[in-house]
Amino acid sequence: MRRLLGSVRARATLAATVVVAVALLAAGTAVLLSLRSNLIDQAGTQAERSARAVAADLAAGKPYDELSLDDDDRPVQVVDATGTLVAATEDLERISGTGIDAVHPRASTGRVADDDDRAEEDREDRKDRKVREGKGDEGDDDSLDPGEIGERTTVTGGSATLDGTTAEYRFAAVSVDAPGKGLLTVNAGAPLAAEQSAVSTATTVLLIGFPLLLGVVAGVTWLVTRRALRPVEGIRREMAAITASEDLARRVPVPATHDEVARLARTTNETLAALQTSVERQRRFVADASHELRSPIASLRTQLEVGAAHPGLLDLDGAVEDTVRLQRLAADLLLLARLDAGERPGEARFDLAGLAAEEAGRRAGVTVRAPEMVEVAGSRGQSGRLLANLLDNARRHARSAVTLAVRREGAWAVAEVADDGDGVPEGDRERIFERFVRLDDARSRDDGGAGLGLAIARDVAVRHGGTLTVGDAPAGGALFVLRLPLARPGASAR
Repeated sequence: MRRLLGSVRARATLAATVVVAVALLAAGTAVLLSLRSNLIDQAGTQAERSARAVAADLAAGKPYDELSLDDDDRPVQVVDATGTLVAATEDLERISGTGIDAVHPRASTGRVADDDDRAEEDREDRKDRKVREGKGDEGDDDSLDPGEIGERTTVTGGSATLDGTTAEYRFAAVSVDAPGKGLLTVNAGAPLAAEQSAVSTATTVLLIGFPLLLGVVAGVTWLVTRRALRPVEGIRREMAAITASEDLARRVPVPATHDEVARLARTTNETLAALQTSVERQRRFVADASHELRSPIASLRTQLEVGAAHPGLLDLDGAVEDTVRLQRLAADLLLLARLDAGERPGEARFDLAGLAAEEAGRRAGVTVRAPEMVEVAGSRGQSGRLLANLLDNARRHARSAVTLAVRREGAWAVAEVADDGDGVPEGDRERIFERFVRLDDARSRDDGGAGLGLAIARDVAVRHGGTLTVGDAPAGGALFVLRLPLARPGASAR
């Protein structure tokens, strides 16, 4: 069960089914309550209609024995002002809910006026008594005129037994002042059998239909979710195959849609492409580093072996030179490893113009133009390494002159290193910043280096939020342009 619910498909189907079930339950309950209320109101209306029909006969002066009380098999009671049942349906055997349990009429014990003056006097007495007791006013049903039917109807629920059959009823009570009989109350009932049957039928339909509808919802959701998640499963299988085969050249299938799954597939392929590039770059880096390390190590070993066998032939200067070269190469590889690991350059402020003057002073033939202080933030050591690599590269290719200029340019600090050499072909101006790239293949490694200087320079520039590009110098050689953001006012000075 836990494994099944671990599926997105299963959870989506369960969630949709639960939501629909709650909605259907609420809707079904509302429908049943509304249906029951409407049918009960209809029964109350029918009961009121029957009560007013009997009241109309009484208001017209019909005697009790001529009233139509046995039509439609509906229970009817006529009660006088003293609470005595004076007329009722003939087959009525039991009744409850009207306040009068009697089912057999008796002679009225209420006082009936012998003439109009006495009747009018009784009505006035009832009106005055009601007003004094605060129970009503002259518009109440107790103050009706002869032949008048009260406007107020009291509806209650109850039950009755007619001719041996017991059922639920809705009773309506109406007052009438019958001529010669005084104030009477007519209780008439309407059966609730139709309401109960309709509610029972609706409940049965809902109980049968709800599970079927929930089954349809669950099935449709299961199928739709399966179709929607099919591309995701394809992506998962392909990623599993790529992981097993370690073939980063493979790509996941991209569905022909424009939804989130298609965007996920495209992003996954972009990630795989970036990962493939990174891995290939790392492999080339390891291979090139091993190749570059092998030459000075082999040379140093040869010299030491010759020196061990023939001490007089030991070239100490060559051994020292190979050791220094090996040390520099190891330092370059270590710096590149730190840069690849995302080492932050820091936020220390320093003067780029002063740093440029220091680096130029260590090298002969370099002209410096730095008329003002230019403060930047970052690693002073890495920035010095950047300028040193650019100057060494320029001196290596220059015929006679190397120029280093530092200035402000808007929000940027700009350092330019120019030489009067042959320059860099336009097609190779990005390639020279790759690791272990040397354009002059015929040049010896001792003179040309390992091809890491410009790669380190660009990586340091990028880590400091700047750029490093190459173009044509005014003297015809190469012009390397370094741009670094000026130090913010809040940066710490060091």
